[in-house]
Order: sequence, then C-alpha cells, then structure tokens
Amino acid sequence: MNPPVVTGVGADAPPGWGEPASKTVTWFDPAVTADAARRMGGLDFLRSMRDGVLPPPPIASVLDFAIRRLEVGRVTFECTPDESVYNPIGMVHGGLVCTLADTVIGCAVHSTLDAGSAYTSIDLHVSYLRPVTSASGILRATGQVTKPGRRVAFAEAEIVDGSGKVVATATGSCLVMDVPRP
Repeated sequence: MNPPVVTGVGADAPPGWGEPASKTVTWFDPAVTADAARRMGGLDFLRSMRDGVLPPPPIASVLDFAIRRLEVGRVTFECTPDESVYNPIGMVHGGLVCTLADTVIGCAVHSTLDAGSAYTSIDLHVSYLRPVTSASGILRATGQVTKPGRRVAFAEAEIVDGSGKVVATATGSCLVMDVPRP
C-alpha cells in the first residue's frame, strides 16, 4: 500500500496528523559574507556577523543559531530548537546538535586565523549524552581550540541545555588553508 500523497497543507493532510505548523526562514545573499571572510581576520569577521554588520550564513537562519560570546580560540553560540527539527521519535534530531558542535568548533578555529586564511572541517566526533526536545530550552554551545596549527587545528565543543545539563560533547579538527578565490 502506498502512503498518502500530501500536496498541500490542512485539508489534504490525512486525519490524525494534527494541525499543520509552519516556519518562515529569511536569509541574505551568502556571497556578501563569504567575500568579507576573504578580506578579514577571523575574530573581526565573526564580530561583524555577531554585531549585524555582516549577514549571518543561511544555515544560522535556518537553525536559529546566534553568536553570544567571542574571543580568540573560544566562541559560544545559542540555539532554541523547536518541533521543526524533530526526528521521527519525537526528539530534536541529532543532526542539529552535530551542526551546532561543528559550527562552534569551526568558528573557534576561525577566530584564530589571520586575513587570507580559511578553514574546513576534517573530522568531527560527537557524543550525545542526553535527549533534547523543545522543552530542553536554549542550547548553549561553546567551542574551544585545544591545539592551533598552521595546517591543522584541533578544537572541542560542549553543548548544554537550558538547565545547564551537558547534552553533547564533540571533538574535531580543521584544515587551515589559504582563502580560496571565487
């Protein structure tokens, strides 16, 4: 038997699905931010996004990530998950937590870079310690560089929920390279 084909919202939804919900996401041209990243030192670049001088990357708008604290080698982001990021068993999908960990690890490394340098993730290991739901409140993720490097940098992340309980930890490494030209 084939599942029902849902072409719209509301009347087309099968009985028992509940009321539809929606979320509007607005983002800005990512080329504006990427161009600035090529010209700025990492910490100044991140500060410009935090302070609204530069638009955030689209993923930050999609997942509601916000920079809360910045210093060389250490960053803190926050995110308030809602049901739009639930998995099929009624919890926040681990992919959101993983993306948050990857973000703070990468941005912690980026905060140490001079203008003309960039990074990309090489690997990421996430340990999920407790479930996350919309009732978990604000997730606060802190990333910290554990070993900077000219070619490879290492960092770690800790993510806590609204009550301060650790929900995940992560370690990762980033390749440091010259800024790619468009």
